[in-house]
Amino acid sequence: MLRITIHCMLLSFIFVIADANAQRIKVSENGRYLVTEHGDPFFWMGDTAWELFHRCDREEVDLFLNKRFSQGFNVIHAVALAEIDGLQTPNPYGELPLIDMDPAQPNPRYFEHVDYVIDKAKSLGMYIALLPTWGDKVFRNSWGVGPEVLNPENARAYGGWIGERYQDRDNIIWVIGGDRNPREGSQDVQVWRSMAMGILESVAGLDNALMTFHPQPKNDGASSTWFHEDEWLDFNMHQTGHCANKGTYKHIQHDYQLSPVKPVLDGEPLYEDHPNCFNAKELGHSVPDDIRRIMYWNVFAGACGQSYGCHAVWQMYQEGRQPINQPLRPWKAALDLPMANQVRHLKDLMLSRPYLTRIPDQSIIVGSQQDDRNYVVATRDSLGSYAMVYFPTGRQTKLNLASLAGEKLISWWYDPRTGASFPADQLRKSNSILIEPPSSGEGKDWVLVIDAVELPMPPGR
Repeated sequence: MLRITIHCMLLSFIFVIADANAQRIKVSENGRYLVTEHGDPFFWMGDTAWELFHRCDREEVDLFLNKRFSQGFNVIHAVALAEIDGLQTPNPYGELPLIDMDPAQPNPRYFEHVDYVIDKAKSLGMYIALLPTWGDKVFRNSWGVGPEVLNPENARAYGGWIGERYQDRDNIIWVIGGDRNPREGSQDVQVWRSMAMGILESVAGLDNALMTFHPQPKNDGASSTWFHEDEWLDFNMHQTGHCANKGTYKHIQHDYQLSPVKPVLDGEPLYEDHPNCFNAKELGHSVPDDIRRIMYWNVFAGACGQSYGCHAVWQMYQEGRQPINQPLRPWKAALDLPMANQVRHLKDLMLSRPYLTRIPDQSIIVGSQQDDRNYVVATRDSLGSYAMVYFPTGRQTKLNLASLAGEKLISWWYDPRTGASFPADQLRKSNSILIEPPSSGEGKDWVLVIDAVELPMPPGR
């Protein structure tokens, strides 16, 4: 067994500061990732602030966006026709989004506040994943206030209106849907397609709008289930739900194999501080190692980024508001929870090496694995210049490093909790080498970064 020793030397992965002049985002030439209009890699690091437009005034918007920018987030999910009684409860300025709850009559005064949020985000180089509506305005289901006001005809008109309003904003990423899966035999699919077409008509075509669909996790729903071959769907999105022990990487692997090739990401995973249906720790609420594991699983399986969520923040909960699933604290107090300050380490790590040639590669892991929280996942450069292996619980694992270039390799241990990295002993190229991470157990996850000596590069960008 080769035991990797740790040296007390900090390896700095440089934090990539957002460009204050946000460029439009598009799909990379290989169809796997997102890039800026200048071709620079864009790693999606999102936060689900669904009620941001509806419940926050401008002072709170500034507080929230400045905080999330400082923590390394670059995409904020928010909904124009909001979930929590968004059509009948006004925003902080007393405005409702629709006149007489009619999608044909959007209220410009309400959308002036939406304008402010989008423009504030742009000033920070951040993007808004803009949902024109939450799904309960199409299908209320067993939860949600609704009312159901959208149909194929007025959805196209509403999409055209909101598309025209924001056609010149470079920092918009369009998200059709909203936590509802289309029902078999219903008009739901036509509603969402009509809305997408309305937006595209207003922004002058496919090249001017990056667009996806937000599903719910029921029956393994995904954007690809209904819309993968639709030309307007630029990348796939999953919602993997709020349970800790699900093999979320399987959803990413599934869409990664689809044709035509499109990027994929988990747009709504387990939330921080969320009641967790499998984990009894901390009074049954999610803990950081559950969330980190899901994020690294997904990205190493081939995702083009990852979204985060916090149970208090998505609903902008504060005293005096009716809570949903009993948040543990008000949203402002939740902004500094551990994972909100750790997500940047994932983004920094992925951008520290050649990004657009990265592929998932489970052939690096020798032997079979159970689909449990110990599941080790690997990714590498298709040219062999590096590999990364994520150990969720620090379990000893045999690796096959034959796909890497060169005979001698340089390795580093990367701590996803802190972003610190430590040089490890030099590895030799082998098709079966036993690796023991620095520590093991719950919350003791590690990433082994392996660089080919023949293709030297700095340890950070």
